[in-house]
Amino acid sequence: MEGGATLTGLLKQVAGEFPSRRAISVSGKFDLTHSRLQELVERAASRLVSAGVNAGDVVALTFPNTVEFVVMFLAVIRARATAAPLNAAYTSEEFEFYLSDSESKLLLTSIEGNAAAQAAASKLNIAHATATFQGADSEEVSLSLTKPESDPNSATKLVNDPSDTALFLHTSGTTSRPKGVPLTQQNLAASVQNIKSVYKLTESDSTVIVLPLFHVHGLLAGLLSSLGAGAAVTLPAAGRFSASTFWPDMVNYDATWYTAVPTIHQIILDRHSGKPEPAYPKLRFIRSCSASLAPVILARLEKTFGAPVLEAYAMTEATHLMSSNPLPENGPHKSGSVGRPVGQEMAILNENGVPQETGVNGEVCIRGPNVTKGYKNNPEANKSAFQFGWFHTGDIGFFDSDGYLHLVGRIKELINRGGEKISPIEVDAVLLTHPDIAQGVAFGVPDDKYGEEINCAIIPREGSTIDEEEVKRFCKKNLAAFKVPKRVFITDSLPKTASGKIQRRIVSEHFLAQISTAKVPKFGA
Repeated sequence: MEGGATLTGLLKQVAGEFPSRRAISVSGKFDLTHSRLQELVERAASRLVSAGVNAGDVVALTFPNTVEFVVMFLAVIRARATAAPLNAAYTSEEFEFYLSDSESKLLLTSIEGNAAAQAAASKLNIAHATATFQGADSEEVSLSLTKPESDPNSATKLVNDPSDTALFLHTSGTTSRPKGVPLTQQNLAASVQNIKSVYKLTESDSTVIVLPLFHVHGLLAGLLSSLGAGAAVTLPAAGRFSASTFWPDMVNYDATWYTAVPTIHQIILDRHSGKPEPAYPKLRFIRSCSASLAPVILARLEKTFGAPVLEAYAMTEATHLMSSNPLPENGPHKSGSVGRPVGQEMAILNENGVPQETGVNGEVCIRGPNVTKGYKNNPEANKSAFQFGWFHTGDIGFFDSDGYLHLVGRIKELINRGGEKISPIEVDAVLLTHPDIAQGVAFGVPDDKYGEEINCAIIPREGSTIDEEEVKRFCKKNLAAFKVPKRVFITDSLPKTASGKIQRRIVSEHFLAQISTAKVPKFGA
């Protein structure tokens, strides 16, 4: 079977081609080569099989960004089981939902464990095991489950199939309860090939992982595409992103690129303006994805770090990447656009499934080997997501004359003010051009007169005294009157999802709750 048809086959092939090149480093601690990583994965997979993990079983993993996570994640897939990575910050109730919804058979954690996850697992009668790696000299990642005499080669007989469900994730659930998304070996392999091809990732590349690996962005774009290219990744010593170690790690490990969400790009820029590094590495490119990057932030990043900033568009159901701006040698990268489709077909359809002309808005729809076959146990969602032979993203956008995609917003997040449709992304972009605004987000709120009205929340830059009037004055100067926010909330933090996305619905609920409680008289009078 072709090595490229499964992620497992691809990684094995790469380890054969680049056995002694660095695959993973834990900053300041140790490095593992591609062949060593492959041995650790093979051995851990055998331990799982000996412990009774069968093909098709779901194994939940909740870890910081550590080598234990990487090895166990790949080992679960190698054992033909399904890996379900979960955010360690979930509450016990959330773990209970995710563990039962995925029908997990086993929960894996670090030796420190996770009290909320373990409580949920024991309530659901799911076994729990820990994984530990003592460092570069240890034989293997030891699992608390298995007896030392278990067969260290029990996985070698297993053959991975492109149709094996390898990864199980949930959508971030902007509109309703999160939907379960099964992704196959083929989905993963196709996506890794797409990411490698558009960014020309090779064994000479190196990156520092800044995003959580339980989320498709960090997992696919940062980790798996690097491993699938024979390239190297560095995990921060703290097991998660830290602004103070980011550039030193990037310099020490000769990084050539990094990928992040806009929130993190802003943190990196703010850190630079307050405390610049003595030296910055020469980067091939910087990648931004998972939420729209305001043109002003893109320009500041390029100017500050001297590298092209390539904005991309992705979602869990597409195993991450759908479109991206190209590297400079492959064409222009356009500020405010998410680039051209990569490795899949993409169309802009109206509600009757008719493809729209250049420049005309419609729903962004895709199909290709990277797209999930459907949500788990959710015939309703599948019916609306797969119509006219396409997967429907729920995003509104249009193609320009160069075939670049421009996103206007989520269908459900467009603000309908008396019949005028307002894209909150456009308002965000204006807010962020104000020198005193560090972060800004626009959202719709119910309104008696117009049905919906526009509000926004901003985080001022440190030391700024910007007020609501100034924000409105600035918006009036730069936006059509009907797009100017009616109310401005000034705050020092915005509610975010686990993956660092600012979700408008959550932000809107958060600030509306503040108003309504303020208006309600106490004691029911």
